[in-house]
Amino acid sequence: MSVKSLRQTVQGLLPSLTPVRFVAEDGTPVARPPADYTEPPVEALREAWRRMVLGRRFDTQATALTKQGRLAVYPSSRGQEACQIGAVLALRPDDWLFPTYRDSVALVTRDIDPAQVLTLLRGDWHCGYDPAATRTAPQCTPLATQVLHAVGMAESLRRKGEDGVAMALVGDGATSEGDFHEALNFAAVFRAPVVFFVQNNKYAISVPLARQTAAPALAYKGIGYGVRSEQVDGNDLVAVLAVLTAAVEHARAGHGPVLVEAHTYRMDAHTNADDATRYREDDEVEQWRAADPVDRLETYLRSRGALTDEDVAALREEAEELAARVRDGMNADCVLDPLELFDHVYAEPTPQLREQRAQLAAELADTTQAQED
Repeated sequence: MSVKSLRQTVQGLLPSLTPVRFVAEDGTPVARPPADYTEPPVEALREAWRRMVLGRRFDTQATALTKQGRLAVYPSSRGQEACQIGAVLALRPDDWLFPTYRDSVALVTRDIDPAQVLTLLRGDWHCGYDPAATRTAPQCTPLATQVLHAVGMAESLRRKGEDGVAMALVGDGATSEGDFHEALNFAAVFRAPVVFFVQNNKYAISVPLARQTAAPALAYKGIGYGVRSEQVDGNDLVAVLAVLTAAVEHARAGHGPVLVEAHTYRMDAHTNADDATRYREDDEVEQWRAADPVDRLETYLRSRGALTDEDVAALREEAEELAARVRDGMNADCVLDPLELFDHVYAEPTPQLREQRAQLAAELADTTQAQED
């Protein structure tokens, strides 16, 4: 490869020097919009705003349910709505999504029943929805393990001649895990149609980003593997949707994987069991509240005449209806069947599992008979 070709190759992998942005923190358009990306149509932005408002209401309701003992734990994504909604809206329904434990809002945006989304956090089924039917993998708690799964799915789609894409959602902490780097390398070598979307919310639980990496941005971690990379203002829905749409199209066209880093912020604690005041200052949180992604997009749409007070009022009613459905779903008692313990362990149960299941069924029958007697 000539020096000129090498230089062009490297330039094609490099992310923008500053995060891509269309809308400033105050909701006004930036002076110089990025030339490499197309702003989404206004109707797409209106739908994104609607989804963000619904997602925010779902998130606050789920947080409240932990205080009532209806959920064992809940990792809030308040402040990261632009990332989660933008990720889902950039995909087709037949594309695959590989979420983390913090991406419940993304699942709700994918029109998965909120009660099914929350089964993991309730302590019921590990995954309450059908991954094959929804094209959404189970929410993953171990860091970065789902990234390898996403690459495997993407490669299988490619080998079968399908034009589907897989998107893996990860946090900044996951980029320090070995699985993340193995996934990048495999995806690049085989040109798998996968998008790695890093939601950099500045803390891996209590560890600040500066204590985790010396890289100028997490987006640069893709270059060493030959992965095209980009960074975006993660609180600017317009920019997130534009960048991720382009990344998905790049992967779908057979040009290989893309790594996108979104600069965002987790406004609430890591989970309801975490005390965030022990590792970050209130002034820092308030600074990021001024860049709230929901408020930013609403202001922008109002300035374009695409949103009215009536629209806002109607959506608030819709959001309250969603919250009521979430409460009703969590208030319903779970129907527990101990024999479900053996379901979904293997596609075809082994002889040992069949024997164990029969033993448990017999014990349950004896117990029921004894109670009736």
